[in-house]
Amino acid sequence: MKGDWHDDLARTIAAIGTPQFHETLVAMLQGLVEFDQAVMFAYYKDLPPIDLYDNFSNRKHHIHVALYQAGPYLLDPFFQACSQDVKPALYRLKDLAPDRFYQSEYFRSYYAQTGLAEEIGFFVDLPESVMVVVSLMRSGNYSAYSAREFRKLKEVSPIVSALVQQQHTDLYHRFSDYAGDEGQSSIQRSIDNAFRTFGRNLLTPRERDVVEYVLKGNSSAAIGRLLSISAGTVQIHRRNIYQKLGINSQGELFSQFINGLTS
Repeated sequence: MKGDWHDDLARTIAAIGTPQFHETLVAMLQGLVEFDQAVMFAYYKDLPPIDLYDNFSNRKHHIHVALYQAGPYLLDPFFQACSQDVKPALYRLKDLAPDRFYQSEYFRSYYAQTGLAEEIGFFVDLPESVMVVVSLMRSGNYSAYSAREFRKLKEVSPIVSALVQQQHTDLYHRFSDYAGDEGQSSIQRSIDNAFRTFGRNLLTPRERDVVEYVLKGNSSAAIGRLLSISAGTVQIHRRNIYQKLGINSQGELFSQFINGLTS
């Protein structure tokens, strides 16, 4: 590890409790590996994530943050991992994604807009079940992280966790205030019920289960295993879903789900 990286670490420790902490932490990590974008989201239950820090341009901020917080985060493998109490560690997005994630409509309609070549994240556990994910992103101008680079970042994962935990000791209260607001509470209820109530006047509970797993990027075989039915039965459910909703593609299914959520 480079000697000047230890200087970066010292600066990051000194920045704890200041507005410069996140930027200093990112600079410290850039002393280890190259990446061009970073974002730090805090997750708590199914509430819209809080953007703690990002270095996006205005256009990319709209895609990565504003649009993401409006609903697509529900289909994000990082969010899904947090909601399933994943062990705090460093993860590649592809290691947490469902088997058909890169063929899913979420990927084609939303994630592809980000132009990312790869995304990895430090998952940091905080009190009251809050999870912070420090995402280090490489755009299409970069190659994927090498095994050597990943090992280098994994070595400092305990340090990153300790730093973030010292910086953020009361994030739960920010979510508590957010959920306590009457208007935001309504949004929370809408998001919480999004999958359960989607197409409720047309679809059966089992068909809504299939919709959820399809939108999250699971193949018919994977959905069959999750629901203890055959892949052929999943395909029948999908045909019935499309017929009942008057649609012909997964793209239209994704659009109906997002439109229903935002409305």
